[in-house]
Amino acid sequence: MTDNTWLKRWDERYSSEEFAYGTAPNNYLREQLILLKPGKILFPAEGEGRNAVFAATTGWQVSAFDISANGRSKALQLAEQQETKIDYQVGELSALNYQEQQFDAIALIYAHFPGDIKSSIHQMLNQYLRKGGFIIFEAFSKNHLEYIAKNEKVGGPKDIESLFSIEEIKADFPDYNIIELTETEIELNEGLFHNGTGSVIRFVGQKMV
Repeated sequence: MTDNTWLKRWDERYSSEEFAYGTAPNNYLREQLILLKPGKILFPAEGEGRNAVFAATTGWQVSAFDISANGRSKALQLAEQQETKIDYQVGELSALNYQEQQFDAIALIYAHFPGDIKSSIHQMLNQYLRKGGFIIFEAFSKNHLEYIAKNEKVGGPKDIESLFSIEEIKADFPDYNIIELTETEIELNEGLFHNGTGSVIRFVGQKMV
């Protein structure tokens, strides 16, 4: 069940006219998506829609969800500006009506769920991906706390439980052919809240079972 503080935080972040993380897609998502044949893709915790809208403009049939109604409103606004359409639901994953093996790809881009539920979310999402489908993942690593200490403008959760390790990704997605799984330092320039040097986990995997 969603913590009201958590919901309030994201509704507030997405309440301004300016887009919190900009309107351009995440660089890693863009690089990986163009390597795949367009199909049905899901964007969990999609916020203001920058990645989902980009995918839609490149021929993907896009579904997205978030707990923030403000995020959805801005995502639909962005889709309209880009003259495309996305299906965007508001709510917790367990309450949404996705089907087993519905998607050809799932893109988890800075989808930082609370530490006590993040693995169960991943396991649920795994059911919605077809055999042979792809996970594209970029999010902050547990070592990112050191980078926040140097520069808070880089953004990211400040509790280690919400951050990721390579071992956690392997445990959460065991039945995948690992195309890439690495921890790396990158430079972020995404809107108001991702600016500076950070440490991320990047993962591309193909579901084998």
